[in-house]
Amino acid sequence: MFDEEDLQSIRESKAEWEAETLDPALSAYGERSDRFATVSNLEVDRLYTPLDVSSIDYEDDIGFPGEEPYTRGVYPTMHRGRQWTMRQFAGFGTAAETNERFHYLIDEGQTGLSTAFDMPTLMGIDSDDAMADGEVGKEGVAVDTLADMERLFDGIDVGEVSTSFTINPSAPVIYAMYLALADQQDVPREELRGTLQNDMFKEFIAQKEWVVPPEPSLKLVTDVIEFACRETPKFKPVSVSGYHIREAGSTAVEELAFTLADGFAYVEDCIERGLDVDAFAPQLSFFFNSHNSIFEEVAKFRAARRIYARAMDEWYGAETDASKQLKFHTQTAGQSLTAQQPLNNIVRVTIQALAGVLGGTQSLHTNSFDEALALPSEEAVRVALRTQQIIGEESGAADIVDPLGGSFAVEALTDEMEEKAMAHIDHVREELGDGSVREGVLAGIEEGYFQREIQDSAYEYQERVEREAEVVVGVNAYAVEEETEPEVLKVDEAVQDHQRERLAEVKADRDESEVEAALDGLRARVEADENVMPAVVEAVKAYATMGEIMAVFEAKYGSYRETAGVA
Repeated sequence: MFDEEDLQSIRESKAEWEAETLDPALSAYGERSDRFATVSNLEVDRLYTPLDVSSIDYEDDIGFPGEEPYTRGVYPTMHRGRQWTMRQFAGFGTAAETNERFHYLIDEGQTGLSTAFDMPTLMGIDSDDAMADGEVGKEGVAVDTLADMERLFDGIDVGEVSTSFTINPSAPVIYAMYLALADQQDVPREELRGTLQNDMFKEFIAQKEWVVPPEPSLKLVTDVIEFACRETPKFKPVSVSGYHIREAGSTAVEELAFTLADGFAYVEDCIERGLDVDAFAPQLSFFFNSHNSIFEEVAKFRAARRIYARAMDEWYGAETDASKQLKFHTQTAGQSLTAQQPLNNIVRVTIQALAGVLGGTQSLHTNSFDEALALPSEEAVRVALRTQQIIGEESGAADIVDPLGGSFAVEALTDEMEEKAMAHIDHVREELGDGSVREGVLAGIEEGYFQREIQDSAYEYQERVEREAEVVVGVNAYAVEEETEPEVLKVDEAVQDHQRERLAEVKADRDESEVEAALDGLRARVEADENVMPAVVEAVKAYATMGEIMAVFEAKYGSYRETAGVA
C-alpha cells in the first residue's frame, strides 16, 4: 500500500524517533514489562507503522465489506444495516421452567433464542436412565420426547423466532423434534430459522460429549446437512465451534485453525456424499470465542473470513458469494470469568462483546457475571443482555463498518493470525491427511494431535497465571476478602422426579406399536446406510424417546461413551 520511497522515509523517521525520543524515555522510566503479549501469549510490538503492513495488497488482502476476501465483513453495511442477533443462552430444569425464561428474555428485547440442554440430553440418554441420576435439569433443560419440546416452546411461534440449539451427539433428534413442532404449528419448514450446533469433531477434540465413534458421528452430521439443504434452507444445520476448543485452553491461533479445519472436513465429507458445494455451503455457520485481548480477537475474526473465502474458492471450487462468506456466532469467554469479585466479570464481558462487534459477528451471547458460580440469575442475565444493547445503541461501535480496518496494528495482527493458523491447517491437511483435511482431522483425533496442542497451551497459560506473568484481576492481583456463599440460582432437586413422572406419562399415553414401527423404520435406514433424518422425524412424532432413538445408532455403530467415562 506504500511505495518504496515512502517506506524508506518512514524507516529513517522511525530510527530518528527511536534515538531522539524513545531511548531517552526508556532510560528515564522504562516500560511496565520487558515483554508484552496477548492472552494467547502472542507477542505484540511497541508500535506498528506502515512498515509492518508493507506487503499487504489492499484489494486482495483487505478489500471492501461484502466483497472477497471478506476481511472487512460479509455484508456491505454490516451492523449499520442490521444489528447482530442478541442470543442469550438459556436452559435449566424442566421445559416449562425454561419456557418461562424464554418469554422473559423476549420481553426484555432479546432477538434470538439459544437453548442449553442438560447432560443426559446432551449424551442421548433419557431422564429415567440410571446414568442420568443427579444430572436431570442441572446444567440445561431436560428434553426426553417431543412433549418436552412442545412445552419448551409453548406460546412461541417458531416461524417468528430464530432458535439456536447447543447440542451435538443427539443433534439429529433435537432437530427432528423442532421440525415436528413446526409441522404441528403449521409453520412451513422452509421458513424455519435457527442453528443446530451438531459439531462432532469439536466434541472429540475438546468438549468430550459423544455417543458413537468419530466416523459414524461424521456420517450423522452430514445426514443432517443433506436433509437441511432440502427441507430447511434458512436453518443452519451445523455450527462449527471453536468456542469449546478455546474454553479447553487453546490459543486464539489454535482455536481459529482447528475450527476452520473441522469446517473444511465437513465440506469434504459433503462433497464426497455427492452434494454440490454451492448448495450446502451457504448453510454452514461458525461459532467463536471472544476473550480479553481485544485486538487479537478482532484480528482472529478478520483472518477467519479471509482464510475461509480463499480455501472455499481455491480448494473446493465454490462459485457463489454465499458459499465463501464465513458467518459466525460469538460467545464471550466463560473460561475468563472468575468466582472472585464476580462483578468484575461485567467489565470482562463488555470488552469481549465489543471485540465481537468490532470483528463483525452475526450474533452474540454475553455471559452473565455469576456464571462462574452457578446457573445465571435473572438479574445477571438482564445485565448481560443490556451490555449488548448498550454497545449496539450507545457506544457507536456498530455505526462504522470494520472500524479498526486500516489500523497498522490490527492489519499486522490479522496477517500474523492468518499465517500461524494456516501452518496448523496445512499440517492437518498435508502431514496428517495426505492432502485431505477430512482424513487429517480424523487422524488427528485418533492420534491425539489436537488434544496435545490444546493441553500444552492450557498448561502454559496456567503456568503464567501461577507466576503472575498473566494478571487475573481479583485472583492473583487486587484480591479482597469476600462473602464465601453468594446468592445464586439453584435447580430444585425435585426437578428430576417431576421430569421422570412426565416421561412416564408420555410413555403410558403413546401408541407403543407406532413407536416400534417408527424405530424399525429407523433401523432399516441405518442398516441400508441411508440418510437417517426422515426416519428420526417419524420416530419423534411417535413420541419415541431420545434414549430409544440414540440406542439404534449405538446398536449399529457401537458405543463410544465408555471412553468418556460415561458408561
